[in-house]
Amino acid sequence: MKQACFVGFDTSNYTTSVAICTEEGEVIANLKEPLPVKAGECGLRQSDAVFAHVRNLPGLMQRLRACLGECEVRAVGCSARPRTVEGSYMPCFLAGRAAAESFAAALGVPVLEFSHQDGHVMAALYSSGESERLLQDRFAAFHVSGGTTEALSVTPRGDGFSIELIGETKDLNAGQAIDRVGVAMGLQFPCGKEMEQLANTFAGKHPRPRICVRDGNCHLSGLQNLAEGLWRKTRDSALVSAYVLDFVGETLRAMTQAIDEKYPDLPVLYAGGVMSNRRIQTLLGARKNTYFAEPQFSADNAAGIALLCRRRFLQR
Repeated sequence: MKQACFVGFDTSNYTTSVAICTEEGEVIANLKEPLPVKAGECGLRQSDAVFAHVRNLPGLMQRLRACLGECEVRAVGCSARPRTVEGSYMPCFLAGRAAAESFAAALGVPVLEFSHQDGHVMAALYSSGESERLLQDRFAAFHVSGGTTEALSVTPRGDGFSIELIGETKDLNAGQAIDRVGVAMGLQFPCGKEMEQLANTFAGKHPRPRICVRDGNCHLSGLQNLAEGLWRKTRDSALVSAYVLDFVGETLRAMTQAIDEKYPDLPVLYAGGVMSNRRIQTLLGARKNTYFAEPQFSADNAAGIALLCRRRFLQR
């Protein structure tokens, strides 16, 4: 008898992703291909991202076929929009939606749509090792990436999540700030991983981060200006990397403290590409009831979409 499975597609502004999970909820494939970004640039225009996904998808589909083996696909999920709010739209998700519709039509199975943000939260829950417990009641989640810096109140429901925004950036996203400073220092986009490696070599003291968090919301545009000024003054990439990552970590810690004041004892889950950074995790990990995803489930991925697809299909 063939093993039942569920397939997820996610085409963000950074990565083309396809994943498979079993009927029991185990992720058995989490396939990714980053979008190419030219040296010295900090991202892609949406038209270029769509084109890059179209080029990436055939190769990923071949890898998907190899991973499926004798599995029987019951349903296909895809990220159709950035968030589950009215008007949320980005053209890059059209590529994944088209691939999911074509793949599902060939198999004669349904397509279920979700938001990219819901996928991040679900993947982080899975990777945390506490998904069954956290799915029982409301929890707080941070979605921190190049496109989003938000604190969320998440209430699980049968087929997904009910999400309320309780904190956000008022200017730059954390990933944007990290990448802009990294590119200014000559690093390759995306810069977070290389900056973490540089920061880990720094043994001195850097200027104290002058963070700005009010009513649970943050401002990060000042970080870029301060860090680029520090780079021009010192030309020390390790120092500047440590300063940038600690600034982001301290900002997120202050946002978390605002949540604790408003919602005492609420579990907090950190998701998104920025949260794969171990240095930032260390700054936040002293708090009890705090959970992180492993890097492969924190950065952009389709595993959360496959898991949400399974959950909604079985609920039906």
